[in-house]
Amino acid sequence: MDARQLYLLCVKMNGLSDHEMEELSEQERKLLTRGDNGKFWLKRQEREKFTVALTGGAFDILHIGHLLTLKKAKQEADLLVVVVSTDERVEELKGRKPIHDAEYRCEMVSSVRWVDLAIVGSKDIMETFYRVRPDVVVFGYDQTPMKLPAPVRVVHLSDVKADPKIAKTSKIIRDLGL
Repeated sequence: MDARQLYLLCVKMNGLSDHEMEELSEQERKLLTRGDNGKFWLKRQEREKFTVALTGGAFDILHIGHLLTLKKAKQEADLLVVVVSTDERVEELKGRKPIHDAEYRCEMVSSVRWVDLAIVGSKDIMETFYRVRPDVVVFGYDQTPMKLPAPVRVVHLSDVKADPKIAKTSKIIRDLGL
């Protein structure tokens, strides 16, 4: 594995355990260091060799608006990590239970060609942010950007809009009678 693949593995697993480290080659192990949580992460100097964009959402019913946003987000960095909201977060934000559970939604987002890694978020947004440690955070046209620690760059895709007749999950749900 190269540094990018190791980074994605570390983010996916939320750090590598001692056992997982043992399964890596000596060359791969040299690229990692033990983090504050006792798990192994890509060394800073290796991580600085590529850029990471982070974006997120519910992605309950994947539609063209999501795809346009993911495509544009990928253009912001070498790697795109997508955080899929937990079922509880969807219910909190949308006022309804999601149609599909978080694992299903994560698998759907993972299948999109511009996505390098999709993960289900944690209850604490900042916990997920520090897990990914992005260079840029991309907010969709219908999301409100939040203030993030420097030097993270924030991008608001206000110019990426799809026809709301076909690109609003709430409208699709209504039209389908769900």
